Amino acid sequence: MIDNISWVVAYPEILLLIMACVIALVDLGVKSPLRGATYALSLLTLGSLAILLAMYARTGQTVAGFGGMVVTDPMGSWLKCFATLAMMATLVYGRAYAASRDMMRGGELFTLSLFSLLGIYVMISGHNFLVIYLGLEMLTLSSYALVALRRDDGRATEAAMKYFVLGALASGFLLYGMSMLYGATGSLDIAKVMQVISAGGHNKQVLMLGVVFIVSGLAFKLGAVPFHMWIPDIYHGAPTVVTLLVGGAPKLAAFAIVMRLMVEGLLPLAADWQQMMAVLAVGSLAVGNLAAIAQTNLKRMLAFSTISQMGFLLLAFVSGTAAGDHTNATNAYSGGMFYAITYVLTTLGTFGVIMVLSREGFESEEVQDLAGLNQRSPALAGIMAICMFSLAGIPPLVGFYAKLSVLQGMLASGSSGMIQLAVFAVLMSLIGAFYYLRVVKVMYFDAPVQTAPIEAPTEARVLLSVNGLMILALGLVPGGLMALCADAITGMVR
Repeated sequence: MIDNISWVVAYPEILLLIMACVIALVDLGVKSPLRGATYALSLLTLGSLAILLAMYARTGQTVAGFGGMVVTDPMGSWLKCFATLAMMATLVYGRAYAASRDMMRGGELFTLSLFSLLGIYVMISGHNFLVIYLGLEMLTLSSYALVALRRDDGRATEAAMKYFVLGALASGFLLYGMSMLYGATGSLDIAKVMQVISAGGHNKQVLMLGVVFIVSGLAFKLGAVPFHMWIPDIYHGAPTVVTLLVGGAPKLAAFAIVMRLMVEGLLPLAADWQQMMAVLAVGSLAVGNLAAIAQTNLKRMLAFSTISQMGFLLLAFVSGTAAGDHTNATNAYSGGMFYAITYVLTTLGTFGVIMVLSREGFESEEVQDLAGLNQRSPALAGIMAICMFSLAGIPPLVGFYAKLSVLQGMLASGSSGMIQLAVFAVLMSLIGAFYYLRVVKVMYFDAPVQTAPIEAPTEARVLLSVNGLMILALGLVPGGLMALCADAITGMVR
């Protein structure tokens, strides 16, 4: 690890902060309802950052700065790169949608999105409890404001209030858990915490109490049962573009902080926190899939789908270490990283279609609103079908290989408990296939309910096509992304 190159480590964060402030100032002089200059400058910033982060990642170096509080490594750089691309796609999909709902009277959508991405960057790079917490707060505070961006919409305001109250509770859990770890180990630095725990110089009771609170806080951020109650309300109540901002790129940051806290900091206690995560995973798979069947609202259905998908992601952490043996850790955690990236890719396509189908005064958020979509737009119906099949885990789409990579990590552990969990996960996926296939059935076999012409910007249609093709291509040839994830995880677990 290269140390004490602080400014090199923080270049992406510094550039993003400066440009977010510049864009906020530039927007003061923009009069266009579509905020053309603000939009173009935001995309230019994000594109430049994605290239810079990919260059960082390709060096393969781990660089620490600011006294070890911030770390840039291949995993963090790739996750930040993919989060940046996800934010770009969200803004492209959501620009026309937001303009038609009077959400762009100012440039708040763009500036708050950039500040939430800055929070994601800090969370991913943080190697100190307080740095991770500061990044988390930057992300969540921006998200609260984004959910309430339509000030005249009572449903959005209610969702923002619920998100704020429950988010504050979860942040309290996480902060209290960190304080317990500090009390037990005497350090806020993740690497030092790992050293103290490995050496056995800690208070076991206080440490375990801290682990319980940290797992609870992380479970809320992931949306795992029983800390899932906020997801359906926020997904349903928030404007669709904000739903994607909350449910897309932040999932990559959530994966990163689980890796930082639980794997890089608390791996010697894996036997304890894995049991907690196994319970969370089982509950999420069961509740998410069963509750989604009963939903007629598409956004609420996708919210419960997210809960079940996060349950599947947690299985990667459950299977990483078995009986103190770390040999399977790289495969398991790289499978989890692959799962998180491909889930975000599929989520972008799903909500992108919903936003394209929406129009002024009409939210295309009921399952029945998609009836006969194939007759109105075969291309959009095909992209939505690809997304649904991928989320269901049907080959040869990338969702199948994402689930397979997690299941392979579980089976490779050789534990009977892991095999039972894998069987349960497969059964829940079969149940989940019902509500995904129901959407496909409605699009292709039901008579159209909506007859209004589908109008969407050219860039959104082109990006949706690319999005759908990527889901298909990564399913047919998943090796490149899988190898990238494996290389990024290698070296983190020793």
